[in-house]
Parts: sequence; structure tokens; C-alpha cells
Amino acid sequence: MTEPEPLQQINRTFVRFKDRKLSYFAGCDYFRLSSHPRVIAALEAGLKKYGLNVAASRLTSGNHALYRELEESIADFFAAEDALLTSGGYITNLVAAQALAGNFSHVLVDERSHPSLGDAARLLDGPVLTFKHREPQDVARAVARCGPGAKLILLTDGMFSHDGSAAPLRDYLHVLPKDAMILVDDAHAAGVLGKTGKGSLEHAGVSRRQIVQTITLSKAVGSYGGAILGMRAIRQRIISRSRIFAGNTPLPLPLANAALEGLRILKTDAGLRRRLFENASYIKEKLNGVVEEQPGPIIPIVPESSKEAARLRNALLAAKIYPSWIKYPGGPESGYFRFVISSEHRRAQLENLANTLLACVSRSLL
Repeated sequence: MTEPEPLQQINRTFVRFKDRKLSYFAGCDYFRLSSHPRVIAALEAGLKKYGLNVAASRLTSGNHALYRELEESIADFFAAEDALLTSGGYITNLVAAQALAGNFSHVLVDERSHPSLGDAARLLDGPVLTFKHREPQDVARAVARCGPGAKLILLTDGMFSHDGSAAPLRDYLHVLPKDAMILVDDAHAAGVLGKTGKGSLEHAGVSRRQIVQTITLSKAVGSYGGAILGMRAIRQRIISRSRIFAGNTPLPLPLANAALEGLRILKTDAGLRRRLFENASYIKEKLNGVVEEQPGPIIPIVPESSKEAARLRNALLAAKIYPSWIKYPGGPESGYFRFVISSEHRRAQLENLANTLLACVSRSLL
């Protein structure tokens, strides 16, 4: 993987790339809350009031009332019994895995899961079996291979970032033993999927009884950090057993203050999610037959050759659209174009993207 050229974001849906202003359909700031005036004001107020950070672990002298306020706000938004804040989204799965290690005889992991789940699987201290992407039947076969009496935990993304597809959580629960658990990385689904934005659990219509949900605050919420949601006993177990949590300096207080404001906006502004899915539906309808329908606001285009990729890249630049080409674990190994729709894209931008793609892509490239 090579380091991409830098981008300068110049407003909520454009970037400056090589001295050109281009429409930006990349990143995962689904509601563009990272540039929302209220979130920025909360960040500035937090810096003035609290300083930059506490410079110590929460389990030593670095605890602060603002962290608990944010945890309670997160738990309330996602209708969870409790939540525990982490300093970043990636480490949520590692922290949870350290706390749960030793409880399971086998670990089942979706073959296209986020790399953080792969790292977490190794911390769970048991044999790791991968199963075919989003296939409950293959999970059932893995369960059978583990044998009677096996104590299982399944790891999966809630919404997969490469194409916006959702994990079939209800089907997984149906084929797993009643004492099994699921660790769901809901970084992309949190705030997006479900009737009220509670994520993949709400989307699938399942309870939290067997599920630990991890989220990031850097996508839908527009700030930074992560959180682990579940029963109160899970929170206490993490505090007691996770070395990463114990030794980690927590989230800078201004970012925690900004995250609180982002959650307030998500909770009170119903128009955000309505616009997001109106925009996503518009472009998916335009591209009907070109891309596969998925619940998330993500449009993947996988060229069949380097020549086709270059042709599409040139067409996008000619249309003043940033060519969001990525190579990322879980996606196609050769790389692909990923277009992430936001609530703030204008209809003219969406139409321009759809027309450009339709002119270059004559059939499904998924």
C-alpha cells in the first residue's frame, strides 16, 4: 500500500486536489458533522474550558466527569445498558477482546471483517475459524466443526465499509448456540442504519443479550474516539481486565465535548438521516443494474482491468469529481472506486456522479 496524495477539504462536500476544486465522495463523515458549526463550537469551548488532555490513564488520575457524561449519552442514544469510552475506534475491538479472553473455546470471524477484528480475534486466546462473507450457512458448518459444548464468539462488521452491506445478525443468532456471543464492529452502521440510527442491531431487529457492539465517534458523530456498548457487567470486566484500557490516555476532552454535541444533533435532527437516505436512494436508482442494492450509503465500482480503472479515473477528474480509488483490507485486493454518499451532497453533485459512472460503466462491476 502506498501513501496517497494529500487532500485539503475546503467545505462540507468539496476538496482541493492538485489545485483543483472537486466534489468529494469519500471518507465516512456521513452527515459531515465534523464541520458542523455546533460541533466546531463545542470543540473550541471544550479546549478553552478543559485544556487539551488529562495526560493520564482513567484508572490513575486521568478520569473526568465529561467522560462519564459522554458514555451515558452514548448508552442513551443506542439504547444500551452501559457504554465505555475508548481513545479511538480501532482499539475498541482490542479492548473488548482483552476483557473477554479466556471465555471462549473458538472464535468465528467473517473473512472480510475489518482488520481490527482480526487483531481482536488473536487476543481472544482460542482457535480462529473464518467463515464465508455474510453466509449463515457457513457459520452453521463452523459451529458443527467446533463440536458439542463449544463456547463460541463470532466477530463481524455490522455494516461493511467496502460496499455498505449489513451482517445478517438475526440469522447468525439462529445458528449459534444460545450461550454464544457476537462482537459487532458497528463503526459504519452506528448513527446510519436502523430506524433511529442505532446501527446494525436495530437494522436486524435483534436484542443485545448476546451482543457486544463497538462504535467509532469519527464517522457519523463527526468527532473522534470509540465506545463499547453492552451490559454493565461488560463495562466492569473491561475496566478490570483490559491492559489497553488501563494503560491508555483517554480521549482529549475537547473531542469528547464535540462528540457530545454531535450526538445531540443526531438525536434531534431527523432531517440528517432522511437526507442521507434520500441522496443514497437517488443515486442507487440512477445506477440501477450497475451496482448491487445494499442498505448502506456506499457505491463500490470494481474495474475489471487497470485500463478500465484509468479510463474511469480520467472521466471523474474531467467531471470535477475526486476519483476515490482505494486499496483496503476487506475490499477487492486489486483496489476499487468507493463513493460514499452524505446527507450534505447536493442533487447536482449526485447527478453529475451518476451520469459520469453511467457513461463509463455499462454493466455491474461488483
